[in-house]
Amino acid sequence: MTLQVFGHKAPDTDSTGSPIIWAWYLSEVKGEAAEPVLLGEPSTEAAFVLERWGLDHPRVAESFEDGTPVVIVDTNNPAELPENVNALDVRAIIDHHKLTGGIETKAPIEITVRPLACTATIMHDLMGADAEKMPEGVKGAMLSCILSDTLEFRSPTTTDRDRAVAEALAGDLGVAIPDYAAEMFAAKSDVSAFSEAELLRMDSKAYEVGGTAFRVSVLETTSPDQVLARKDALMSAMPQVAREDGVDQVLFFVVDILREEATLLVPNDLVKGVAEKSFGVAVGSDTVVLPGVMSRKKQIIPNLAV
Repeated sequence: MTLQVFGHKAPDTDSTGSPIIWAWYLSEVKGEAAEPVLLGEPSTEAAFVLERWGLDHPRVAESFEDGTPVVIVDTNNPAELPENVNALDVRAIIDHHKLTGGIETKAPIEITVRPLACTATIMHDLMGADAEKMPEGVKGAMLSCILSDTLEFRSPTTTDRDRAVAEALAGDLGVAIPDYAAEMFAAKSDVSAFSEAELLRMDSKAYEVGGTAFRVSVLETTSPDQVLARKDALMSAMPQVAREDGVDQVLFFVVDILREEATLLVPNDLVKGVAEKSFGVAVGSDTVVLPGVMSRKKQIIPNLAV
């Protein structure tokens, strides 16, 4: 059977590009039939990347038959994967997040989890010399993943290795990183067509702390005022989204890429307490600015407290 390669639900650029990259490698270099799949429609930035590099839109699938052979990339969290993930034939996991636990496999598998900013960077290193064989579109996807996950090297998750791979790829492609990153971030920032519920779920992860279940949502943008102008509607939509998603509360962070800070919406006393205990700030209104906070993985999730 064809290997299905997919990342997490609500696919961002890394969870859209990395399945494409690894499916290409398995099929064209390793000789294993593989197909990239998305667990939902790609983000606006990811959709821009697909069009910019002439890449086919991967098939969207929310479920798989038991026993389907799969490779999981850019996550190891069962909450972000198909409900029957433990009934699938998981062959490998490639990721850059903390280990969550809960995935069971049918046999020993290859697991690669490295402290890099981007899954695509790990894939580049796993390929070794074969990375030179990537066609332009796949190289473009890899560059895009790295620039997205590092916020053009602004994120504290950025490593020297991420930067080196991105700069080498940009050189091969004849791309100026500042110009291309600006195009990507403009696409990321155009969220006018999305409802409040869609914005709250667009780039989000389920996380539990102290017995409280959260949907931790991050919206990275170069135009934060456009999002914050909708804060009342966003906060009004949070209770229904929480109920539908089986969590207690939505935490919504608007990350200003250029000013390198996040604004957290504070709809109630629960979130006020979380903000004050987690980030050491005093909350006096329905928003609070968190200077320097840009990474959910490194700065938000590890610090959450109730």
